[in-house]
Amino acid sequence: MASLFRGSRYIWLRWSKHVNVAFVSTRSMASKTPVGFIGLGNMGSPMAKNLLKNGYPVIATDVFPQSCKELQDTGAQVVDSPADVAEKADRIITMLPSSPNVIEVYTGPNGILKKVKKGTLLIDSSTIDPAVSREMAVAAEKKGAVFMDAPVSGGVGAASMAKLTFMVGGVVEEYNAAKELLTCMGANVIYCGQVGTGQAAKICNNMLLAIGMIGTAETMNLGIRLGLDPKLLAKILNMSSGRCWSSDTYNPVPGVMEGVPSANNYQGGFGTTLMAKDLGLAQNTATNTKTPVPLGSLAHQIYRVMCSRGYANKDFSSVFQFLREEDGQ
Repeated sequence: MASLFRGSRYIWLRWSKHVNVAFVSTRSMASKTPVGFIGLGNMGSPMAKNLLKNGYPVIATDVFPQSCKELQDTGAQVVDSPADVAEKADRIITMLPSSPNVIEVYTGPNGILKKVKKGTLLIDSSTIDPAVSREMAVAAEKKGAVFMDAPVSGGVGAASMAKLTFMVGGVVEEYNAAKELLTCMGANVIYCGQVGTGQAAKICNNMLLAIGMIGTAETMNLGIRLGLDPKLLAKILNMSSGRCWSSDTYNPVPGVMEGVPSANNYQGGFGTTLMAKDLGLAQNTATNTKTPVPLGSLAHQIYRVMCSRGYANKDFSSVFQFLREEDGQ
């Protein structure tokens, strides 16, 4: 006979005649138990849908009822608040716009930590200040929960196709438990180190992305002014040393590629406001670490100006249109 003792995190098995003690993470045995999801925007909604497609019951909430209804129609259970999600699920993913949103969702009056159960795994895929991730980890630990940061790269298209890249920070013992869920939504899941290092990697990536997009937009604009056909120029760039993600996968020039925001009046995708926010995070961390980032600073300035010129809700690749208008074209 086997005696079974269930702790908050482990199962202990003791067999008669011979002793065989095994410690097994209970998370690995909870494969299809409900997963909470908070934040059903352009990225969160397709991510939650991919969890449903992989057989995970999803308990969700969002401040916008229409987003909740859309997910509910695909099989999710919708509740009223983050606290309600925490009451019903012991694995919760959050995908929110900014640091203040994360703080509110976790520690606010109706936040996750009001009703979180001991042993709950909390995965935040928002892009926020690494210091806020560390603060949330401390607050979660006081409640007996585990917080990990797991921001993403890849955009809305990758979210829809479950091809995101996740950059994970947190206690290494929980990485496999987090990976089980993240692989349903992404093609790459990379452990970066302690809490906050996932955010650090994401901030660095997005600073480079912004610089690359501005460079691609400037290059395409110059080539067009010199009489080159934009599709031809993009083809040449993409078989030459100037090739980059912004030129070959997310080209900012209307008519060059299908299925990208530039082909749809820069609607959808990754908003200019969010890019400006991420560049602000990069600036703050660069200042705190005394790191020179002159191109990152200029990119931040450009995207902030765009936000004040009517581009706030357009995709960040609209920097091409912004530069064209700046020179009167």
